[in-house]
Amino acid sequence: MKTKLMQSINTKRQEMIHLAMNKGFTNKETVKCSKELDSLLDLHMKVKTTTPLYSSSSIG
Repeated sequence: MKTKLMQSINTKRQEMIHLAMNKGFTNKETVKCSKELDSLLDLHMKVKTTTPLYSSSSIG
């Protein structure tokens, strides 16, 4: 899941940059894209903070 999520984040980031450069930073499409990127980043942080680094079966 992480890999696909990171790909989605990178794709959305590139889309936002493209929109900002072509339509402006305050354009409603750019702002919408930015909010979507924020949501993806929030999800990434949730996954990152709730996924243990080691499973209990791999310790000891």
